[in-house]
Amino acid sequence: MKFLTDHTLVSFPGLGWEFDVYANFLEIPMGDGVITIKFYGVIIAFGFILAALFGGRKAYTWKMSLDNMVDVLIYGIIGAVVGARLYYVIFQWDYYKNNLEDIVKIWEGGLAIYGGIIGGILVAFLVCKKTGLNFVKLLDLIGMSLLIGQGIGRWGNFTNQEAFGTNTTLPWGMTSDKIVAYINSNQAEFVKNGFEMNPELPVHPTFLYESLWCLLGFVVLYIVCQKFYKFDGQLFLGYGIIYGIERTIVEGLRTDSLYIGNTTLRASQVLSLAIVFVCVSVTIYKFIKLKKTGKVEVHENV
Repeated sequence: MKFLTDHTLVSFPGLGWEFDVYANFLEIPMGDGVITIKFYGVIIAFGFILAALFGGRKAYTWKMSLDNMVDVLIYGIIGAVVGARLYYVIFQWDYYKNNLEDIVKIWEGGLAIYGGIIGGILVAFLVCKKTGLNFVKLLDLIGMSLLIGQGIGRWGNFTNQEAFGTNTTLPWGMTSDKIVAYINSNQAEFVKNGFEMNPELPVHPTFLYESLWCLLGFVVLYIVCQKFYKFDGQLFLGYGIIYGIERTIVEGLRTDSLYIGNTTLRASQVLSLAIVFVCVSVTIYKFIKLKKTGKVEVHENV
């Protein structure tokens, strides 16, 4: 059994920092092979646990049935994994249509956060219909919890040295052997998608941008929840605005985006813009309605 393997030296030239980052947390010999537990999975699990604990505590204070919440959690996870994989496969169909057997190989990577959110929410809606949970109230809880999970989970990309951005001269730009190898092996893909990459220059640590934005967004939504909560659904709409704006900006820096067909339109960027537009529009409508009625539309569940 080995701890801390598959390391790479990560450097931030502008800051004068460099240190080893390990991709694998634990390797366990098993028969003729090895079971590898990656830091990516450990970090994702940690973020999920914190998000679930927060969600459970908030559900309790909102008098939502914890038994029903467990059902949402269990089935929602399944829906999220299926949705995340299907979203990725759809936008990589040119490959998967000739390799159908690879669709189920999620352990090789290929999960998209937006697909996970969509899949999880659809399943949550079905569970709410069956159990009688207030779905809109649940969405508010999901919005805050997602920001915790995403803010922490993005550090898993750092340990894998993936999901980074284009070249930058900013002092916090980073580089490593894994980043250089990825850039060198994907030059044709970059040109196809309309940008160039120099392996000798640092790149944007986009994982860090999203992590900080999501954690700050959670703080903002928590304050809104405690002090300015006016109607059910407000917090989820806030999540859509906060995360949608962030993803619109940061996705434009990413080198591994999913694209719409043969265009250079990034799927997550287009979807993020649509989400921001819808959420802002609905939020404005709700506040105009509240101003006319003078009534707060926040309900307790059972």
